[in-house]
Amino acid sequence: MTQAFSDDRGAPTALRMRVGARLRRYRLAQQVSREDAGWHIRASESKISRMELGRVPFKERDITDLLTFYGVEDDERQDLLTLVREANTPAWWQSLSDVVPPWFTSYLGLEQAASMIRTYDLHFVPALLQTPDYTRALLELSCSSSQEEIDRRVSLRQERQHVLRGTSPAVLWAAVDEAALHRQLGGPEVMRRQLEVLAEASRVPNIRLHIGSFRADALAMAGLPFTILRFAEPELPDMVYVEQPTGATYVDRPLDVEQYALAIDRACAAAAPPSRAASAVEAILRSHTPAQQQQLG
Repeated sequence: MTQAFSDDRGAPTALRMRVGARLRRYRLAQQVSREDAGWHIRASESKISRMELGRVPFKERDITDLLTFYGVEDDERQDLLTLVREANTPAWWQSLSDVVPPWFTSYLGLEQAASMIRTYDLHFVPALLQTPDYTRALLELSCSSSQEEIDRRVSLRQERQHVLRGTSPAVLWAAVDEAALHRQLGGPEVMRRQLEVLAEASRVPNIRLHIGSFRADALAMAGLPFTILRFAEPELPDMVYVEQPTGATYVDRPLDVEQYALAIDRACAAAAPPSRAASAVEAILRSHTPAQQQQLG
């Protein structure tokens, strides 16, 4: 698990994406088509595409044959093969796979690989900024899992938050509606601690929090919660993740991604800027007097 939170966060998906991007660079440098590359390793053009996007595990033999075909030798060749072996190592979240929906496992890898995460949620504090007690209260409200399963899912969400720490953390842009910060999820004490953590997080350089006022309509117009992921490798397209109760949609078509980006841009423009996030959260904290907490609780 330590490797999962190294400088590149060690996520197998992140490593696969790096390998795939380099394979694409080597192929284009030699002016080789995906079809020809696929034929060389007895595979289809679509498999080469999936390999270059880092969406499938690698067979070392396939990589060796492609590197020979592309004329990659010596240290550069060995460096990439080392990355391939690391990328094929099981992800840290595999031990929790029994409590993770099938459609969510791909997102976990993409999130760990992202250099920028832009997220919008009208109803709740962003997952990457939630306290354990807030997450537990949310899960107890939204699912019928056993207490043990809920504990493991809480642990998973806390582990995910390492993506915002370390020597090369991702940048988080989050648009949150003010109503989510007034909602007493888990009770007054749970919410008070969550707001304290949120205020602290808003001062972290790589976390930019936009809080939408009750009076702003732009956040509500954005629709369902969604997340836009951007990656350090310029060859990799931005990805949008939209989750529903029984599944999820992954969007990477540029025109579609642009529409989601415009929606979150409008939401952020209508919200308070990150420089005012801490004071906005602290004002909500101050408004929660003991009398009000007792009444709301």
